Amino acid sequence: MISYFTAKDADAFPPSPQQNGDILYRLTLKELTVYGSHLGVPDRIIQEYAKSGPSKLESHNGFDYFCLNVPDFSDLTAPMNRTIIYFAPHFLVFASDDNPLLDNILDEAPAETASVQKLLLTFFDRLTREDFSQLEDLEQEISDLEEALITSKKQSCIKEIVLLRKKLMKLRRYYEQLASLFDVMEENLNGLLDKRDLRFVHILSGRVDRLDANVCNLRDYVTQVREAYQAQVDINLNSLMKLFTVITAIFSPLSLVAGWYGMNFDMPEYHWMLGYPIVIGVSGIIIISCIILFKKNKWL
Repeated sequence: MISYFTAKDADAFPPSPQQNGDILYRLTLKELTVYGSHLGVPDRIIQEYAKSGPSKLESHNGFDYFCLNVPDFSDLTAPMNRTIIYFAPHFLVFASDDNPLLDNILDEAPAETASVQKLLLTFFDRLTREDFSQLEDLEQEISDLEEALITSKKQSCIKEIVLLRKKLMKLRRYYEQLASLFDVMEENLNGLLDKRDLRFVHILSGRVDRLDANVCNLRDYVTQVREAYQAQVDINLNSLMKLFTVITAIFSPLSLVAGWYGMNFDMPEYHWMLGYPIVIGVSGIIIISCIILFKKNKWL
C-alpha cells in the first residue's frame, strides 16, 4: 500500500521518507521549492523545473529525475504542462501545476497500486492510453477540411492547414521526446524497476512509437491536403486566365476593324450610306463566328 501526501499534509511528512515504506507526494512546482529539501530532493532538481526545456529522463546515483512537457489535447495551441517526477526506492514525487489528468490518476491509482514503481508505470500508461482516439479526432478534422475543399464549401483553408501543422509538430516533438525517455527507462541504470516492470516499459515504448508514426502519417495527410488546395487554386487561376484569353481572342478582330477605320485618311465607306451598318453587321458576324468556333472546340 502507498502512503499518499500533499502539501496540506506537510506537518505529517515523514522525517525520512525513504525509510517509511512506499510514499507518494503530489505537489505544485512552487510547493516543491518549499518542501523539496525536506523530502530529500536535491536542490539542483528543485531548480531545474524553472528552466524551459524538452522532456527528458536523467538517472543519478540512487534516483531518476523526469521532466515532462505534456500537451493538452483539448487545446493543442496552449502551452504544454510541465511535470517534474522524482523517483527513488519506495519514494515518488509528482510536481506539477494545474494538471487534471495527473490529479485524476493520483486520486485513483494509489489505492489500487502496490508500489511506487507500479504507480509510475500506471501514470505513463494512462498518459498515453487515450491518445489514439485523440489522433483519430485530428484525422477526422483533416478529412472534413479535405471534403470541404473538394465540394467547394470552403474557398480558403490556409489558416486551418497552418494550425494543423503546428499541432502535429507539437505532438511529433512530444512523442519523440517521450520515446527517448522510455529508452532511458529501459536501461534501468539505478535498478529501480524489475524485469516485469521493464517489459511493461517496452510495451509503452512500442505504443509511443506507433503514436509517433500516426502523427507522421497525419502530417503527410495535411501536406497532401495543402497540395490539393494549391492545385485547386492553380486550376481556378488557369480557368480565369483561359476566360480572359478567349474574350481577348473574340474581340481581337474588332480591334483590327477599329484600327483600320481609325487611320487618318479618307475611305470610300465614309461616303456610303450603308457603310456604317455593314461594318456593325460584319463585327457582329465575327463575334458570333468566334463564339461558335470556340464552343465547337470546347475552348469556351
